Amino acid sequence: MIVIAVLFVALVLVAHSYLWYRLVRRTTGPGRVRKTLTWVLAALFVVLVTTFVGTRMGLESWVAWPGFIWLALMFYLVVFLAVLEVPRAVAGVLLRRAERRQEPVAAPEPVAVPAGAPAPVEEAPATPAPVAVAPMSRRLFLERTTAAVAGVSALGTVGYGMTSALGDPVIEPVKVALPKLDPRLNGLRFAVVSDIHLGPLTGVGHAERIVRMINGLEADVVAIVGDLVDGSVAELGALARPLKSLESRYGAYFVTGNHEYFAPEGPGEWIEELGELGVRSLRNERVEIRHQGAVLDLAGVNDLGGAASGDGPDFEKALGGRDTSRSTVLLAHQPVQVDQAARHGVDLQLSGHTHGGQITPFNLVVGLQQRVVAGLAEVDGVQVYVTRGAGFWGPPVRVGAPPEITMLELRT
Repeated sequence: MIVIAVLFVALVLVAHSYLWYRLVRRTTGPGRVRKTLTWVLAALFVVLVTTFVGTRMGLESWVAWPGFIWLALMFYLVVFLAVLEVPRAVAGVLLRRAERRQEPVAAPEPVAVPAGAPAPVEEAPATPAPVAVAPMSRRLFLERTTAAVAGVSALGTVGYGMTSALGDPVIEPVKVALPKLDPRLNGLRFAVVSDIHLGPLTGVGHAERIVRMINGLEADVVAIVGDLVDGSVAELGALARPLKSLESRYGAYFVTGNHEYFAPEGPGEWIEELGELGVRSLRNERVEIRHQGAVLDLAGVNDLGGAASGDGPDFEKALGGRDTSRSTVLLAHQPVQVDQAARHGVDLQLSGHTHGGQITPFNLVVGLQQRVVAGLAEVDGVQVYVTRGAGFWGPPVRVGAPPEITMLELRT
């Protein structure tokens, strides 16, 4: 955590330095305005670092809101300014060429007139040429225009992203064909949700909305695939109580995500709390889902984040010794866990963790670390469905990856 904190502060400092150069240094002259904007940017840096540290200490939401919103704005300001660097540089080159072509015209030398000669007829003065804009003003106009375009674009993107993140998740209908599926299990439906991230910015309404939408699907099984909370039971227990109202034919099941291991006490308290709310945790274990006289194995493994504390995934414990002629659905928070799932003959893995990238273009970065970013794919013979998650982490912003609850139907 110390390494992550130092890296985060260093990146934020670099980003703020770049923003100061582009938005303050290049758009203002020495004086009061530049000093004021410099202090504003410095204050925003302090707010952001305070938010990052404060959320780890359980500070209230009024601390988190301004910091996380500025984090999103800062990110998109950097992105848009970086994208505009090339057209700005091209415009600067064209501007310098235009300035070189505007060379000053020399004044005509006086003509000597001999004594007694008639005075030369003065011609009517020519219409004065328009006064050219000073070269420095043109450059300043270019810099301010670039800053304005980046600012408007960032504000619009973050505003749209907040509307998406704080609104209702979309319902994603997905049908998955399993070769070994007993025909009597045809049509068995899973409501899959992940990365709810109950925390200081969500409030109890976030869980209430998700529960209402899941219940409206009338699913046979509810699968909560990790990262339910961002805090302790003492801090966030009240926000999770709506989960007691979850409805399904064969129950609701949960596996840990990496965020459940961030708390010093680990996931133990939340496992007990969820049990009291009627949600069963699959801790490297499996259960049998009996439907219309047929059986499906539903297994769950702990997240990789628990390995450091001896509470990591144990695929042999969860999947060993089962009847391999039956189809098996595995709940595993991170898509990368499919590598081990394939070795144990799993038919379908349900995962989350990626948020679908949450904020474009992070989806490109996530793809470097996880086998699947979002949606249905096949990896090493195992079908993997990765939900984008119903919540958000950090900034209450989703761009290009709207929150989702999946209605997944098994087919023969």
